[in-house]
Amino acid sequence: MPSVAQWSGTPSVKGSTESMRMALLTASLIGLQFTWNVEMTYCTPYLLELGLTKSKISLVWVAGPLSGLIMQPIVGVVADRSTSRWGRRRPFMFGGTILVALFLLLLGWTKEVVRYFVTDPETARSATIYVAVLSIYGIDFAINAVQGSCRGLVVDTLPVAKQHMGMSWASRMVAVGSLIGYGAGAIDLRSVFGPMLGDTQFKQLTGVAALTLCLAVGTTSWAVTERVLVSDGRGEGDRLDFKQVLGTIVHTACNLPRGIQAICYVQFWAWIGWFPFLFYSTTWVGEVYLRYDAPAHVKAAGDLTGKVGRIGSMALIAFSIITFVMSVLLPFFVQSPEDEKAPGFTPRPPKSSAGFLTDMEKYKPSLLTAWMCAHCIFASSMIMAPFVTSLRSATIIIAVCGISWSVACWAPFAFLGVEVARLNTSSSSTHTHPKRSSIDLDAAPMAPHLHQGLEEANTSSGGGASSGQYLGIMNLYTTLPQFVGTGISWIVFTLFEPGKSELSEGTPGERQGTDGPNGIAVCLFIGAVSACFAVVATRRLGRIQGRL
Repeated sequence: MPSVAQWSGTPSVKGSTESMRMALLTASLIGLQFTWNVEMTYCTPYLLELGLTKSKISLVWVAGPLSGLIMQPIVGVVADRSTSRWGRRRPFMFGGTILVALFLLLLGWTKEVVRYFVTDPETARSATIYVAVLSIYGIDFAINAVQGSCRGLVVDTLPVAKQHMGMSWASRMVAVGSLIGYGAGAIDLRSVFGPMLGDTQFKQLTGVAALTLCLAVGTTSWAVTERVLVSDGRGEGDRLDFKQVLGTIVHTACNLPRGIQAICYVQFWAWIGWFPFLFYSTTWVGEVYLRYDAPAHVKAAGDLTGKVGRIGSMALIAFSIITFVMSVLLPFFVQSPEDEKAPGFTPRPPKSSAGFLTDMEKYKPSLLTAWMCAHCIFASSMIMAPFVTSLRSATIIIAVCGISWSVACWAPFAFLGVEVARLNTSSSSTHTHPKRSSIDLDAAPMAPHLHQGLEEANTSSGGGASSGQYLGIMNLYTTLPQFVGTGISWIVFTLFEPGKSELSEGTPGERQGTDGPNGIAVCLFIGAVSACFAVVATRRLGRIQGRL
């Protein structure tokens, strides 16, 4: 029987206030989301401009789910058993960030790099496409390692009582990253930076994204001190090899606790809908503009990638503003999972406002209910996509989805963080406090300050010993539907838009696929149907947890 894991040190976060510490702990997500936004906003029109058809681009985006399927579970398992003196998560965050920055710069300067080695124009054109696709794959594989480590760091650092707060702060940072990213995409960066970062909008953005990611991850790595794993209890001779990693992933995935498995099912259905939205919505908004609203001289002008990116970014700025506002406000009006589990404990409010706050607590919806409503809002918005015929309408339905996205970035990780922390708390109590159950720990009042909560995490919980595994497994259920979405996109684009897009190189008369249904709109409609299944899966999660 393996012994209990041994730890050294106490987790801590720099900062004079709890809000500052939470912000520093989750600051890395700003850079991550900024980078994702650059990829999702500009890479589709960039590849269209290089000459790829939408059906082929849908196959390129297999990079996202494939990298998530491979990297996050593997990095999660390896990091869980890492005994590095820098901690379990930060070394992977740092190394992955360097790789992402290099591939971002390669993507932005693909044409120049290829022309340096290849002189024949036709060969250079084909090589440029191959190098661009290779860069996208490199970005996706490296950034998934960073993302899994950043999320794992939040789960590792916070005790059960603070998981809800930590994930709501993570949602805010994702919204901030989106807002900054789409804001940067909406302005003409060449007029801001001049030729310093390149001669196109795309080059400028890849350079800014690389710098932002390095600064954001560096800030979190500097501010957080991890607890160091001295021994995982398996013994010196039990070395972790690739076969063990795969075995651990398969065993964990096949033996998930019911609560975590139900969360994963919700993610599966929800992400069939979110995949086309996140990767194609900017291009869709831009194509709606080109098809219905753009004057002829705009269509005939060059740098359509930059123009469409800026038009789409304006819609997604509205989406990001709503996401940010809701991520700030909703935690005050939604009951946290910990409070739902421990209805007997309510923090004592001041006497002057005790009556009002007590009444308000009675009518707070649960986070589960908010998650279910978010699926409904997303479905009702995206089901209208095929019928949109103006830029204004496209902008409105994209912006409304910001409500759903604020909950989607918060709810699954909050529920998973609570479940993992409870499992680790129960395990730790079994080994060290056999007479004290996890219910006793849950019923204890919340620590009033983050540092006090971190000390409690160090002494009374498992410290997220398996957080990397479970986050990686949940990511499997986030990435597998992206393969489904990729297949759906390929079929839809092949049927509805077999020719070139409005964005393809060539004269306007050569561009096909501008009449009839828009392929991306059809994909968004199918995503809306999938969101309805996510509602059913969320209700099932509620029944398992006894909340519905």
